[in-house]
Amino acid sequence: MLGTEFRTGSPIWIDLGSPDTEAAVAFYSAVFGWEFASAGPEGGGYGFFQKNGGTVAGLGPLTEPGARSAWMTYFRTDDAQTTARAVSDAGGKVRAEPMSMGETTFAQFTDPQGAQFAVLESGQGLQRASEDNALVWVELHVGDPGAAIGFYRGLFGWRSQEMQAPGMTYQVLSIGEGDQQEGTFGGVAPLQDDREDARWVPYFAVADADAIVTAVGGSGGSVLMPAANVPGVGRIAWLADPAQAVFAVLRPDPRQA
Repeated sequence: MLGTEFRTGSPIWIDLGSPDTEAAVAFYSAVFGWEFASAGPEGGGYGFFQKNGGTVAGLGPLTEPGARSAWMTYFRTDDAQTTARAVSDAGGKVRAEPMSMGETTFAQFTDPQGAQFAVLESGQGLQRASEDNALVWVELHVGDPGAAIGFYRGLFGWRSQEMQAPGMTYQVLSIGEGDQQEGTFGGVAPLQDDREDARWVPYFAVADADAIVTAVGGSGGSVLMPAANVPGVGRIAWLADPAQAVFAVLRPDPRQA
């Protein structure tokens, strides 16, 4: 499962780009009970969502002209410069060249099918994961799952395993080292229709998916898919915050430790 001991290709960080960070803080505080800690005057409006003093995500203002509010998933890399070259060579786009801040280097990309993602060259990342109200899974939605898996395998060495899901063949992703099942962190699913954009979607573990759906609706968000049971996985709902950033929640079955 997704954890906080990060290896090559592990999800290491997520953050939200928002047109109104104060409204985002109010929304996610109401939905998940998160608190917000500013990175300070030098942070450019960036800060950290926290649960019981541990960071669960980042939050910052939108910086690209025409950008839409969205959650960004970062994967751990041993060398951001090498990853940037590999993205370009494989047909992806470098949206933000590798930039260093202290001992951390990050870069942002778009894969060949249009899904945005990022990398972080660092030994530190999220402080809480795979527990209630924290990141538990990341899911890629693209038109051609097989091509996407080949692209990301070339960057991170990921492994994949086919699983039958209602109405589709789902690909479960694992990092390239260690036990494959223990290294599982996410999946790849085909786009459901022509209106859906290619994207990475974060899933947050919750104790009660239905209660979260109610909280989202009562806080100005949208319910994209009501809570539903997925056999062997848990109870899932797809949601969007007031700025239309998409995320999902999962009450895992069996419950996470």
